Amino acid sequence: MATLQLREALTKVGTLTSRPAAFLILGGYTVCWLVLERETLDWHGAATLITWAMTLLIQRAEHRDTQALQAKLDELIKANDEARNEIAEVDDKEPEEIEEMRGSGERS
Repeated sequence: MATLQLREALTKVGTLTSRPAAFLILGGYTVCWLVLERETLDWHGAATLITWAMTLLIQRAEHRDTQALQAKLDELIKANDEARNEIAEVDDKEPEEIEEMRGSGERS
């Protein structure tokens, strides 16, 4: 049970980091660092902030691409009369469950 909750929490965190609010948090953190401890913001600190920003940018691009792909697939499933509707429910499963399902050759 705890493992399932951890998986769900990690998925939720991944989704939240793709939101614009994550960039606002990064900006607020940077401003606080500049105001409160400017002397510690050396090149190591700058590298940390840049790494954090790049991680958020990559996460956002990945999330956008995934959502676009899912929307296209949903539309194809709806347009094809022979498609099984239960395959659309695979979005509700955890990544490990999807990998296991694909590895075993199951359909849906």
